[in-house]
Formats: sequence, C-alpha cells, structure tokens
Amino acid sequence: MEHNEHFTETNQTDARSAAPVGARTNSGINPYTGPWTEDEVTHLLKRTMFGAKRADIIYFLTKSMGQAVDELLTPTAPAPAPPVKEYATSATALNPDTAIVQGTTWVNDINNDGTVQSQRRASYKKWWTGVMINQDRSIREKLLMFWVDHFGNETTDVGNGNWIYKQHMLLRQHVLGNFKVMVRQVSTDVAMLRYLNGYLNQASAPDENYARELLELFTIGKGPGSHYTEGDVKEVAKVLTGWQVNTTNYTSVFNVARHNGADKVFSAYFYTSVIQGRSNATAGDQELNELLTLIFSMQEMSKFIVRKIYRWFVYYVIDATVETNVIEPLANIFRTNNYDIKPVLSALFKSEHFFDVMNRGCMIKSPADHVIGSIREMNTVFPDPADWDTNYGFFNTFYSWMVNMGQNPHDPPNVSGMPAYYQEPLFHEIWINADSLPKRNQFTDTMINTGYTRNSKKVLFNCVEFAKTLSNPGNPNDLIDEALKVFYMMDISAPSKAQIKTQTLLSGQQWDYYWTNAWMDWESNPTTANFNTINTRLKSLFQYLFNLSEFQLA
Repeated sequence: MEHNEHFTETNQTDARSAAPVGARTNSGINPYTGPWTEDEVTHLLKRTMFGAKRADIIYFLTKSMGQAVDELLTPTAPAPAPPVKEYATSATALNPDTAIVQGTTWVNDINNDGTVQSQRRASYKKWWTGVMINQDRSIREKLLMFWVDHFGNETTDVGNGNWIYKQHMLLRQHVLGNFKVMVRQVSTDVAMLRYLNGYLNQASAPDENYARELLELFTIGKGPGSHYTEGDVKEVAKVLTGWQVNTTNYTSVFNVARHNGADKVFSAYFYTSVIQGRSNATAGDQELNELLTLIFSMQEMSKFIVRKIYRWFVYYVIDATVETNVIEPLANIFRTNNYDIKPVLSALFKSEHFFDVMNRGCMIKSPADHVIGSIREMNTVFPDPADWDTNYGFFNTFYSWMVNMGQNPHDPPNVSGMPAYYQEPLFHEIWINADSLPKRNQFTDTMINTGYTRNSKKVLFNCVEFAKTLSNPGNPNDLIDEALKVFYMMDISAPSKAQIKTQTLLSGQQWDYYWTNAWMDWESNPTTANFNTINTRLKSLFQYLFNLSEFQLA
C-alpha cells in the first residue's frame, strides 16, 4: 500500500539523519525564548502526556511557556480510585474472593490464591489503561510509565496483583518527588523483594539479584563513569540480607537473624568505604540508608538517570555535544537539588534544547502513545464511570492492542525494561516493524470505521464530533490544516494537502464548495443522509492521515 511504502522511505531517511556526524545540535539548557505557538505547545504536550488534545492545546496557549511547564509538573488531581473486582468469582480457586463484591475494590483484600491473583493482575492492567486515558493535564501518567519501566518488574513473575498495585501506588506517590527516597522505598517494596529474590537474601546464602540490578539498572548504570566491581555487588547483597515478605499482611519485614552482621568493604570506586555491620533490629534500615548515601554520592548515578530521562522525553541519540550541553548540566541540577526529580524536568522542558526543531517530531510513538494518544486526541467518549463492567471491557481491548504492538505495561520482557529505551543502536525504531506497523494502522482503521461494542455501548473515533471542535470545519483547507496541527508534528507539502483534500473531503471533485455545501447542509438540516455524507468523507480523511508515516512520530 502507498502509505506503507511512504513510511519505509521516511523511516530510512530519519535513521540516516539521526546518525551523529559531528554535533546533531549545539543547543543546551539555556531557557527557551522563542515563539510560543500551537507548534511548541503541541510538542510539549505530546512528550509529557499521551497525545495532545486540541482542548489542551488551546488551554496551554493561554499560558506562558514557563507557566505551562510548571502546571504540567504540578499535578493537582487526586489519585485515581483503586481498581475494582470486575471479574467473576473463580470457581476453580482454592480460596475464592467471595467476600469482595463485584464493583468494589480488591486492593486491601489478602488472598494468596494463584487464580484470584491472576485475575487481579489483569484487573490492574485494565484499570491502569483507563487511568491513562482519563489522565489530568499533567506529566504524571507519562512519567509514571517511565518509572514503572525503569524498575522493570514483571507482574507475571511477581504473581500477586495486590503487590503490583502497591508498587504502582508507591511510584505514583514519588513520581515527581525525590529519587533517593523512591529508590529507598522500592528496595524494600514487597513486589521488588519477590521479583528479584530479595526475600531469599540471607547471610548463609546471599542472593545478588537485586544488588546487581540496583547498581546496573536502577542507579549507576553501565556508562563511561561506572567502574564498580563484582566485589561491590557482593557487598551490596550483604547489606540487603534479612528483608522478607509477610504474606499475611503484604508488608516487608526485616529479620535480623537472616542479616549479615559483618562490615561491608567496598572497592576504590566507592572510595574504599566501609558500611559498619550491625546486628540489631534497625540494622536493615541503617545499613540500607548508608548504602544509598554511598551510591548517590557517585556522579555517574545522576548522569545515568538523566540520560534515561532524556531518551524517554527528548531523543535517543546522545552524542558528545548533548552529553556536555545537556546531560552534565542537568545532572548537576539533580545533585544540587538533593536528587529531587522535578527541578531536572523543569530545566529540561523549559530549555532551548527541548524546543530545538531538531528535537521535534523525531520520536517514534510507543504503542501507548499510539493507542492512548489517539483515543485522547479524538476525544473518544466512554460510558459513565459507574458502568465499570463496560468500561473495564473497553480498557482491556485497548490494553491488548498495546501488547499486540509490542508494549506490555508493567510486563517488560526482562528487568531492563522495554528494549526501545536502551537497545542500541535502534532504540525507539524497534517500535516499527513489518508486524507492528500494520497493527497500528488496523487499530486506527477499526476505531474510525466500527469501533468496539460492549453491553450495547460503543466507543469509536467520532470524526464529525472531532471536526466540530475545529474553528472552521466548513472550509476544507482550514479543517485539514487544523487537524494536522493536532495529529502531526511536521507540516506536509501544499500539493500533498491538495491531493488529500480532493480524494477525501471533495470526493474527487475540484472545488472546495463540494465540502462546504455538504457541511452546511448537515448543520442546517442534520438528517441521517446529510450526516452520512460528511461522516463518510471525514472517516476517509482521518483514516488516510492516520495511516501515513507522519502520524507515527511525536
């Protein structure tokens, strides 16, 4: 098909231009002082939220750039209501959750039955999908997915839906807070203790799983300034001995009888530091706190985290110039602010580098950006929230689409997270292949043409209602221009626009009034026939736009 060929050509061109030849761009973190138009607002929203709804674009145009960033980094909406039991009570469970009424939450109910917990893990995934769709005007949901991916837990390996939800809420609580506090809490989180075998770590049989990932994946990384040793990993594991999971109340507990009370001696990379061994009831907390203070004293730690933030929100290539002009200054801000996350993001999103034209429209959308973003940008209407059964069914459909396109939220292929954020040299180009691209097109095609029906209720892309949100939908040129401002991060040529207009809105005719008259006829006389005329043309327009390569970029 023509649009698939178009994508292949565009993608190859982008890949060639992304190869670092000298500096990709010389811009740094000096405050951005350029224009503040729809283009800049849309760029900011597409990177900090899932999709840029036209209403949000218009809203933030009334703010200054600084005010917009500040608001995005200051969520005010309350935490979402917890997931509910939308699944049927299992007849095969040895310990069925019969005390939990459907439509009420299961998050506080203790149940160690594997079948029940499998149902709750699925319920959590549906719930989280709905939360992303209904996100507030803030970075919270996009940033939360970043942290969930950063810590790389797989719900199928953890096994317990309650524990996964508890970890989710822990990250949600600290999403814009202090990274050191977050790591401290995650280190004794019940899901993490289960996932990386921390609950098995004891003095007589040290388990190095979490110790290794704490250094390699969660804090210091494997960058140029990372020179810790295998001996350091072993010492970290000793510090962490004694932590267990209480399965009767789903909390972590420290058992001093399982703790290694010897001194922990680290390599020259860690300044040959010694963490004094302890054998009292507070040994676990004291030694863990000292360990994190030692890890966070390493400059490479702040650089590693900033690089991950950069690749998630800006671009995947970090050349020497970006390292000097962006990564190192942001890492300094991170350290200066005692590892608070918000000041780093504020400096990044207000910088000339973030708004550099080289950093716009250059990221291939993740499946979440594609699915959740398009649902939001098309103002898709869902049933009343009280109709949990219908909504969870729809959320499950959209969660499944993300999985089919290659992204399973909170279930990466391994502890490293999704390969698109770390796998050199492709990084985000991994999202597009011969299998995933047709599925992306199939998703938007389905949402435009039939949508999905559950309990006699339907969700779909209502093309006519979307067109009504534009300032001058009766003019085919204005309609296409304004729609492209929402859907694309780059302009397309005038001849391409004219061809698209002729083939879709004008039904092959040459004069604009073929569309204008049809729109005016429907406005003045909204009969089924008049509606069908404009709806058919709009569906053809949006389906074509969504299948072009430009729609895959943000």
